[in-house]
Amino acid sequence: MKLTRRAFTAGLAAAGLASPAIAQTFQRDITMVVPWAAGGGTDTLARTLVKNAKQYLGVGINVVNRTGGTGAVGMQSVSAARPDGYTIGLITFHLSAYRLMGLSDLSYRDFEPIALLNRTPAAFSVKADSPFKTLKDLVDYAKANPGVVTVANSGAGANTHLSAAILAKNNGIKFSFVPFDGGAPARTAMVGGHVTSLVSGPDEVLQYVKTGQVRILAMVGEQRHPSFPDVPTIAEAGFPNKEIVYDWRGIGAPKGLPPAISKTLSEGFEKMAKDPDFIALMDQAALARVYMNGADFTKFLAGMETSLEPALAEVGLLKK
Repeated sequence: MKLTRRAFTAGLAAAGLASPAIAQTFQRDITMVVPWAAGGGTDTLARTLVKNAKQYLGVGINVVNRTGGTGAVGMQSVSAARPDGYTIGLITFHLSAYRLMGLSDLSYRDFEPIALLNRTPAAFSVKADSPFKTLKDLVDYAKANPGVVTVANSGAGANTHLSAAILAKNNGIKFSFVPFDGGAPARTAMVGGHVTSLVSGPDEVLQYVKTGQVRILAMVGEQRHPSFPDVPTIAEAGFPNKEIVYDWRGIGAPKGLPPAISKTLSEGFEKMAKDPDFIALMDQAALARVYMNGADFTKFLAGMETSLEPALAEVGLLKK
């Protein structure tokens, strides 16, 4: 028996399947490119985010890891893909710095920003037995002893490195920066007593804070971190900063995405960001959930470059 369009649509609704609008938008699974290695924090975030994608988009989302070039290889592959909605990417903080640091011409302008998912402030930490009980203690000592305070970070140009550089610039102090190849070795150096302090994502020291091995002095953010309500912001610690450099993660698609497809993706990812499984992962990992739609995400990215430029200039990394 031949079904009319109305009868077919009613059948879909009764069966609890994808809405007709979604069904007409995507006919096969979507590929999400993650520009970082499988098993890492960004990869885990992506896979948890899309595990229930079919419920919200009508099709699944398959995660593909394309690494290299400090994330540039994977993000470049997304920007160069056909703008039909079937290839999207998890874009990260590094996209804000490539052009300014002369590493690549790639920037947020090459993407259709879909949604910001996470915005993480830098955290100043010390060992629990450190004589520095507050950020003011650390800054005062650094002022009196130029170059003596060593500050570990996850690499030159990372938001953690730049956050410490801005603090030093604004307060006339000199830190000795110790860059590491990633957050884990930087954290190990601080816990082992090889450096005075660490500037990292708060998620990277979460377990050490819980076990009493590490104390966070302050967060370089506009509001207190929900996972660390007792830790003051940089302003509350006595060092207001208008140039806050956040680590961030979001969803981007190739430039030129048709408005209808962009709208469907935006609505779908907003629902995925509210999925209980995703919320639980983010909260357990102390990754601050900050959702922004495409328009607000674009404004945020423009502001990030404004904040990054003087910070990179301060540490001699601005190549623009």
